Amino acid sequence: MKRILVIGMFCSLSGLSAWAAPQTLTGQISDGMCGKSHSGMGDMGKNPKECTLGCVKGGGKYVFASGDKVYDIKNQNFASLAANAAANVQLTGGCR
Repeated sequence: MKRILVIGMFCSLSGLSAWAAPQTLTGQISDGMCGKSHSGMGDMGKNPKECTLGCVKGGGKYVFASGDKVYDIKNQNFASLAANAAANVQLTGGCR
């Protein structure tokens, strides 16, 4: 499993309390069009990484899917997003 430890990215996930204690979430870097599942994308959805990159190239935004929740990522220019598209990652951090 790939591991990303980026406090800035974790802070930029919308929907998380700005005063939350540090925590770790496990999930996948996906795209806003597909969210948690790429199954509705036909042949493109058979390869989640290519699907995520294709959807983002087509105007979608990167998201972080963890459990039943999908979090928007505000820093869409973060270099590791494309490299870790569709990968299982852990995000650890806390914001103040």
